[in-house]
Amino acid sequence: MTIETLLSLLQFSDGLFPAGAYAHSFGLETFIDEGRAADAAAIAKLLRAHLLGSAGPCDAVFAVNALRSSIEGDLDACLAFDLMLDAIKSTAETRDASRQLGRQTLRIASKLIDHPIIGGFARLADSGSTPAHHAVVFGIIGAAHGWPLQATAAALLYSSTAAIVGAATRLVPLGQTQAQQLIADAAPLFATLSEQAVKLSVEDAFTFAPALEIAAMRHAQLEARLFKS
Repeated sequence: MTIETLLSLLQFSDGLFPAGAYAHSFGLETFIDEGRAADAAAIAKLLRAHLLGSAGPCDAVFAVNALRSSIEGDLDACLAFDLMLDAIKSTAETRDASRQLGRQTLRIASKLIDHPIIGGFARLADSGSTPAHHAVVFGIIGAAHGWPLQATAAALLYSSTAAIVGAATRLVPLGQTQAQQLIADAAPLFATLSEQAVKLSVEDAFTFAPALEIAAMRHAQLEARLFKS
Protein backbone atom coordinates (compact mmCIF):
# COMPACT_ATOMS: atom_id res chain seq x y z
CA MET A 1 0.00 0.00 0.00
CA THR A 2 1.06 3.55 -0.64
CA ILE A 3 0.89 5.98 2.26
CA GLU A 4 -2.15 7.63 0.64
CA THR A 5 -3.94 4.26 0.40
CA LEU A 6 -3.11 3.39 4.00
CA LEU A 7 -4.31 6.76 5.26
CA SER A 8 -7.64 6.41 3.45
CA LEU A 9 -8.15 2.96 4.99
CA LEU A 10 -7.37 4.36 8.43
CA GLN A 11 -9.77 7.24 7.88
CA PHE A 12 -12.77 5.09 6.97
CA SER A 13 -12.14 2.49 9.70
CA ASP A 14 -11.43 5.04 12.43
CA GLY A 15 -13.84 5.15 15.34
CA LEU A 16 -13.95 8.93 14.89
CA PHE A 17 -15.32 8.58 11.35
CA PRO A 18 -18.86 10.03 11.55
CA ALA A 19 -20.75 6.94 10.46
CA GLY A 20 -22.76 6.79 13.69
CA ALA A 21 -21.28 3.59 15.15
CA TYR A 22 -21.05 5.30 18.56
CA ALA A 23 -24.87 5.12 18.79
CA HIS A 24 -25.01 1.31 18.59
CA SER A 25 -24.10 -1.43 21.04
CA PHE A 26 -25.11 -4.30 18.68
CA GLY A 27 -26.96 -6.16 21.45
CA LEU A 28 -24.36 -5.57 24.15
CA GLU A 29 -26.70 -3.29 26.12
CA THR A 30 -29.20 -6.13 26.49
CA PHE A 31 -26.57 -8.47 27.93
CA ILE A 32 -25.47 -5.81 30.40
CA ASP A 33 -29.04 -4.95 31.40
CA GLU A 34 -29.67 -8.64 32.12
CA GLY A 35 -26.46 -8.99 34.13
CA ARG A 36 -24.79 -11.32 31.63
CA ALA A 37 -21.87 -9.07 30.64
CA ALA A 38 -20.48 -7.34 33.69
CA ASP A 39 -16.72 -7.50 33.11
CA ALA A 40 -13.96 -7.65 30.50
CA ALA A 41 -14.01 -11.46 30.35
CA ALA A 42 -17.68 -11.49 29.39
CA ILE A 43 -17.14 -8.75 26.78
CA ALA A 44 -14.30 -10.81 25.29
CA LYS A 45 -16.65 -13.79 24.85
CA LEU A 46 -19.25 -11.57 23.19
CA LEU A 47 -16.64 -10.14 20.81
CA ARG A 48 -15.51 -13.62 19.85
CA ALA A 49 -19.11 -14.65 19.10
CA HIS A 50 -19.60 -11.49 17.05
CA LEU A 51 -16.44 -12.04 15.01
CA LEU A 52 -16.78 -15.79 14.47
CA GLY A 53 -20.54 -15.88 14.00
CA SER A 54 -21.30 -12.70 12.10
CA ALA A 55 -18.68 -10.10 11.21
CA GLY A 56 -16.09 -12.56 9.93
CA PRO A 57 -18.08 -15.07 7.88
CA CYS A 58 -20.62 -12.49 6.69
CA ASP A 59 -19.73 -8.79 6.64
CA ALA A 60 -16.05 -9.25 5.81
CA VAL A 61 -16.93 -11.62 2.97
CA PHE A 62 -19.41 -9.17 1.47
CA ALA A 63 -16.94 -6.30 1.77
CA VAL A 64 -14.23 -8.22 -0.08
CA ASN A 65 -16.58 -9.30 -2.85
CA ALA A 66 -18.01 -5.80 -3.25
CA LEU A 67 -14.46 -4.51 -3.58
CA ARG A 68 -13.67 -7.04 -6.31
CA SER A 69 -16.83 -6.27 -8.24
CA SER A 70 -16.28 -2.52 -7.94
CA ILE A 71 -12.79 -2.87 -9.38
CA GLU A 72 -14.42 -4.58 -12.37
CA GLY A 73 -16.97 -1.78 -12.62
CA ASP A 74 -19.83 -4.17 -11.87
CA LEU A 75 -22.42 -2.03 -10.08
CA ASP A 76 -25.14 -4.64 -10.61
CA ALA A 77 -23.14 -7.21 -8.63
CA CYS A 78 -22.74 -4.76 -5.74
CA LEU A 79 -26.49 -4.12 -5.76
CA ALA A 80 -27.15 -7.87 -5.70
CA PHE A 81 -24.75 -8.27 -2.76
CA ASP A 82 -26.56 -5.48 -0.92
CA LEU A 83 -29.92 -7.23 -1.27
CA MET A 84 -28.42 -10.56 -0.22
CA LEU A 85 -26.95 -9.01 2.89
CA ASP A 86 -30.29 -7.38 3.68
CA ALA A 87 -31.89 -10.84 3.62
CA ILE A 88 -29.15 -12.46 5.69
CA LYS A 89 -29.42 -9.91 8.53
CA SER A 90 -32.58 -11.37 10.02
CA THR A 91 -33.04 -9.12 13.06
CA ALA A 92 -34.48 -5.66 12.44
CA GLU A 93 -32.15 -3.79 14.80
CA THR A 94 -29.01 -5.36 13.35
CA ARG A 95 -30.25 -4.81 9.82
CA ASP A 96 -31.22 -1.20 10.48
CA ALA A 97 -27.88 -0.47 12.18
CA SER A 98 -25.99 -1.84 9.18
CA ARG A 99 -28.09 0.29 6.82
CA GLN A 100 -27.63 3.44 8.89
CA LEU A 101 -23.87 3.00 9.09
CA GLY A 102 -23.68 2.27 5.38
CA ARG A 103 -25.80 5.20 4.28
CA GLN A 104 -23.92 7.68 6.44
CA THR A 105 -20.55 6.34 5.27
CA LEU A 106 -21.73 6.45 1.66
CA ARG A 107 -23.02 10.01 2.02
CA ILE A 108 -19.62 11.23 3.18
CA ALA A 109 -17.68 9.09 0.69
CA SER A 110 -19.68 10.47 -2.23
CA LYS A 111 -18.60 13.98 -1.19
CA LEU A 112 -14.94 13.01 -0.83
CA ILE A 113 -14.44 10.64 -3.76
CA ASP A 114 -15.29 11.07 -7.43
CA HIS A 115 -15.84 7.45 -8.49
CA PRO A 116 -18.52 6.04 -10.84
CA ILE A 117 -19.50 3.07 -8.65
CA ILE A 118 -19.73 5.20 -5.51
CA GLY A 119 -21.77 7.82 -7.36
CA GLY A 120 -24.12 5.29 -8.94
CA PHE A 121 -24.58 3.37 -5.73
CA ALA A 122 -25.22 6.58 -3.77
CA ARG A 123 -27.91 7.71 -6.20
CA LEU A 124 -29.70 4.38 -5.92
CA ALA A 125 -29.42 4.44 -2.12
CA ASP A 126 -30.86 7.95 -2.04
CA SER A 127 -33.84 6.80 -4.14
CA GLY A 128 -34.46 3.84 -1.83
CA SER A 129 -33.57 1.30 -4.52
CA THR A 130 -30.85 -0.37 -2.42
CA PRO A 131 -30.41 -0.61 1.38
CA ALA A 132 -26.70 0.40 1.33
CA HIS A 133 -25.33 -1.94 3.99
CA HIS A 134 -22.08 -0.87 5.58
CA ALA A 135 -20.03 -3.88 4.49
CA VAL A 136 -20.93 -3.40 0.82
CA VAL A 137 -20.32 0.35 0.99
CA PHE A 138 -16.96 -0.26 2.71
CA GLY A 139 -15.91 -2.61 -0.08
CA ILE A 140 -16.94 -0.15 -2.80
CA ILE A 141 -14.94 2.61 -1.12
CA GLY A 142 -12.01 0.22 -0.87
CA ALA A 143 -12.02 -0.25 -4.63
CA ALA A 144 -11.95 3.50 -5.19
CA HIS A 145 -8.90 3.84 -2.92
CA GLY A 146 -7.10 0.66 -3.97
CA TRP A 147 -7.25 -1.08 -0.61
CA PRO A 148 -5.86 -4.63 -0.55
CA LEU A 149 -8.51 -7.31 -0.07
CA GLN A 150 -7.31 -8.75 3.23
CA ALA A 151 -6.53 -5.34 4.68
CA THR A 152 -10.08 -4.24 3.84
CA ALA A 153 -11.59 -7.22 5.63
CA ALA A 154 -9.29 -6.83 8.64
CA ALA A 155 -10.06 -3.11 8.92
CA LEU A 156 -13.80 -3.79 8.84
CA LEU A 157 -13.44 -6.38 11.60
CA TYR A 158 -11.31 -4.03 13.66
CA SER A 159 -13.80 -1.19 13.21
CA SER A 160 -16.81 -3.23 14.33
CA THR A 161 -14.90 -4.62 17.31
CA ALA A 162 -13.73 -1.18 18.38
CA ALA A 163 -17.32 0.07 18.20
CA ILE A 164 -18.54 -2.65 20.57
CA VAL A 165 -15.61 -2.08 22.94
CA GLY A 166 -16.37 1.64 22.87
CA ALA A 167 -19.96 0.89 23.88
CA ALA A 168 -18.69 -1.38 26.64
CA THR A 169 -16.60 1.41 28.17
CA ARG A 170 -19.80 3.43 28.60
CA LEU A 171 -21.90 0.57 29.95
CA VAL A 172 -19.68 -1.43 32.32
CA PRO A 173 -16.79 -0.68 34.70
CA LEU A 174 -14.18 -1.09 31.96
CA GLY A 175 -10.98 0.95 31.99
CA GLN A 176 -9.23 2.23 28.89
CA THR A 177 -6.34 -0.21 29.34
CA GLN A 178 -8.77 -3.13 29.57
CA ALA A 179 -10.58 -1.86 26.48
CA GLN A 180 -7.38 -1.72 24.46
CA GLN A 181 -6.43 -5.18 25.72
CA LEU A 182 -9.72 -6.55 24.39
CA ILE A 183 -8.95 -5.16 20.94
CA ALA A 184 -5.36 -6.43 21.06
CA ASP A 185 -6.53 -9.91 22.09
CA ALA A 186 -8.90 -9.98 19.09
CA ALA A 187 -6.10 -9.21 16.60
CA PRO A 188 -5.31 -12.88 15.81
CA LEU A 189 -8.98 -13.36 14.86
CA PHE A 190 -8.84 -10.31 12.59
CA ALA A 191 -5.93 -11.92 10.77
CA THR A 192 -7.49 -15.38 10.48
CA LEU A 193 -10.98 -14.24 9.50
CA SER A 194 -9.76 -11.66 6.99
CA GLU A 195 -7.57 -14.28 5.33
CA GLN A 196 -10.57 -16.59 5.08
CA ALA A 197 -12.84 -13.84 3.75
CA VAL A 198 -10.59 -13.27 0.75
CA LYS A 199 -11.11 -16.90 -0.30
CA LEU A 200 -14.91 -16.93 -0.05
CA SER A 201 -17.75 -15.89 -2.35
CA VAL A 202 -20.98 -14.34 -1.08
CA GLU A 203 -22.63 -17.77 -1.54
CA ASP A 204 -20.31 -19.01 1.23
CA ALA A 205 -21.27 -16.21 3.63
CA PHE A 206 -23.33 -17.00 6.71
CA THR A 207 -24.25 -15.77 10.16
CA PHE A 208 -24.80 -17.92 13.23
CA ALA A 209 -24.87 -15.88 16.42
CA PRO A 210 -28.32 -16.65 17.89
CA ALA A 211 -27.62 -15.23 21.35
CA LEU A 212 -26.51 -11.91 19.83
CA GLU A 213 -29.52 -11.83 17.51
CA ILE A 214 -31.93 -12.49 20.39
CA ALA A 215 -30.21 -9.78 22.41
CA ALA A 216 -30.62 -7.39 19.48
CA MET A 217 -34.35 -8.16 19.28
CA ARG A 218 -34.86 -7.78 23.04
CA HIS A 219 -33.02 -4.49 23.06
CA ALA A 220 -36.06 -2.66 21.67
CA GLN A 221 -38.05 -3.68 24.77
CA LEU A 222 -35.55 -2.44 27.36
CA GLU A 223 -37.10 0.00 29.80
CA ALA A 224 -34.22 2.47 29.38
CA ARG A 225 -31.72 2.48 26.54
CA LEU A 226 -28.51 4.39 25.91
CA PHE A 227 -27.98 2.93 22.42
CA LYS A 228 -30.10 2.46 19.30
CA SER A 229 -29.19 -1.25 19.04
